[in-house]
Amino acid sequence: MSGIPANRDSFGSRFGVIAATAGSAIGLGNIWRFPYVAGENGGGAFLIIYLGFILLIGIPVMLSEFTIGRSAQRNVFGSFRKLAPGKPWYLIGLMGVGAAFMILAFYTAVAGWTLEYIFQSVINGFEGLSSNQLNDMFYSFIGTPWRPLLWFFVFMALTGAIIMSGVQKGIEKYTKILMPMLLVLLFILVVRSVTLPGAASGISFLFKPDFSKITPTTILEALGQAFFSLSIGMGTLITYGSYIQKNDNLGNTAVSVAFADTFIAILAGLAIFPAVFAFGIEPGSGEGLVYITLPNIFLQMPGGYIFSLMFFILLGVAALTSTISVLEVIVAFFSEELGLKRKAATWLATSSVSILGVMCVLSSSTMADVKIFGFTVFNLMNFTSANILLPLGGFFIVIFVAWFLGRDGAKEELSNQGKLKVRYIPFYMFVIKFLAPLAIAFIFLQGVGLINFS
Repeated sequence: MSGIPANRDSFGSRFGVIAATAGSAIGLGNIWRFPYVAGENGGGAFLIIYLGFILLIGIPVMLSEFTIGRSAQRNVFGSFRKLAPGKPWYLIGLMGVGAAFMILAFYTAVAGWTLEYIFQSVINGFEGLSSNQLNDMFYSFIGTPWRPLLWFFVFMALTGAIIMSGVQKGIEKYTKILMPMLLVLLFILVVRSVTLPGAASGISFLFKPDFSKITPTTILEALGQAFFSLSIGMGTLITYGSYIQKNDNLGNTAVSVAFADTFIAILAGLAIFPAVFAFGIEPGSGEGLVYITLPNIFLQMPGGYIFSLMFFILLGVAALTSTISVLEVIVAFFSEELGLKRKAATWLATSSVSILGVMCVLSSSTMADVKIFGFTVFNLMNFTSANILLPLGGFFIVIFVAWFLGRDGAKEELSNQGKLKVRYIPFYMFVIKFLAPLAIAFIFLQGVGLINFS
């Protein structure tokens, strides 16, 4: 096996690390899924449980991925081969690469929709449409093959272009621009939303704790949201961890990323729900909220043209920072394991993912009747990655650090070879040995339908 290349690229600054890693974690799920799930599950009560899981489970699992990546300084597959030579742990790495393929295929399809809606915002395509017409507009768009395919390829090309430039000149450079841009857009939307007449009920929907809505399902929802929100289990954090310099404090980085991720999710809630309530519109979930409910609100809002455009650009930016990180998992694997130059590895990764991606795009139109195990290709990629590969990846990652690398191996990396005081090690080891595996097992069992509390 080849050693670490002497000229291996890395992040150049602490802000670069946080911008890139937080960008990986912050995606479409933060902007539309988190606010809705929080609102439906007791608002502030859900928030409290969610924050508890981020601190208790999310950060320790993220730290485990950083530890593996930085100590090996390889891609997700190569990291396990280097740290556990001759043992089958590398299969976790292969699972991560497989998950990245699936996620990138369906996620880029959805990301392409944001480009269509940016285009519609520019040409004022929502003007004068009723709620039913907005609904028809969305479903007729995804139900025809050509436009979604065009936007899919544009988004994939944008992602590939950034990755091709490398870690410091590509990922770091662009996430340092995109993340502050995302924050500024969100702040402007929040100010507009909370100053609308009648916005107060939307704020209380999001923040007022309603403990009567807390059920075992709610607790699992909060746990699952904390897990998926931080991009845990798919190899992104191991790959990014391998680019973190040896003198950076991994503990501080993990806390900063978790804080940024949660802060953006809460801001998104503040941008969306006061506006939804101010106009007395029923908050639909998922794509219905983003692509049908929100254009309806923008139509009724003073300055709606500008805010509509800003919102869909925000969604596009959030999606792009995520697709960059997922593509990097595959490109790092191809370039280090197959010995390809970054440019060739990027071409191979984007073209192979695009084959799968085209099938995901067409799942709403010409391939809608093609079913595998009862799923369309899009839904199969989504279900397999979210409910099987990510929880299994996360489970084995913490098991690997807790029981294979062990306390000494983890402490060595987290303390920067003894230079930092890491007083949290006993707590961290307890979590990754016992609490995290148990919590992730629950997510997995619920995801595949073996347990159901509802």
